[in-house]
Amino acid sequence: MSLLVSALVVTYRTGPRLAECLYALRGDPDVSEIVITDNGNPPSVQAWLDAFAAQSPKVKLVRLDNPGFGAGVNAAARLATGSHFLVINPDCVVKRGALRAMADALAGAPTPSIAGGRIFDLQGREERGARRTTLTLARALGIGRWTLDRDPPPPGPVRVGAISGAFFLIRREGFETLGGFDEGYFIHVEDVDLCRRALEAGGEVIYVPAAGALHYTSTSEVPSAFVTGHKAKSLARYFRKFAKGPLERLAVEVAVPFIGLALKLRH
Repeated sequence: MSLLVSALVVTYRTGPRLAECLYALRGDPDVSEIVITDNGNPPSVQAWLDAFAAQSPKVKLVRLDNPGFGAGVNAAARLATGSHFLVINPDCVVKRGALRAMADALAGAPTPSIAGGRIFDLQGREERGARRTTLTLARALGIGRWTLDRDPPPPGPVRVGAISGAFFLIRREGFETLGGFDEGYFIHVEDVDLCRRALEAGGEVIYVPAAGALHYTSTSEVPSAFVTGHKAKSLARYFRKFAKGPLERLAVEVAVPFIGLALKLRH
């Protein structure tokens, strides 16, 4: 049975790996269309994207003034026609057969469920964010584990608390049920938010080790200080959004400045 997968790609000054990502998607038999959100690339990249879109009827292109990653994905989703949405970073290269494995994992899962794959680096090592527990304030402060990449690889699909927004599959129905990404996040944490909302809505978050994608990472021309600042803001938004009761809300307000400081010191 053929899949109808719309690949949603948001690009903003991505760097040289964008072409590799898009060519891999165009050549994948399980990708029925590619919807690209150009969030503000230089003219030379825009010209290349125009030429790429003109070469294939399965490619759609939308241009925005960089409202953020989640908003870019939502804009692409509104143009998409597939029964499944593949959200993939522009510096990720999908492995052939990955989409089928993720779709099979979703087949018996309730709506809204999300399936993420094994994201690996150039040395074949699994990246930290591919499988995680649910992010809580305690885990953010180092009390308990959040990432699971050091655990032995599971033999098959397993339920987890969160997967990476760099590479995941979700049924259209599930994406629409959740209202897509929360556009209040500019960059970072919007994927963790989406996973948590899916779980709270009765869905599942599934890690599929057989579904792989190479992630180059750090190919963007965006300054690291800019990214770190937005990550701190996104974490603050997440913890305030999901805080339960006055005591937890107070704890969040006390902890948020320290989380932001820790992120700055790390860089």
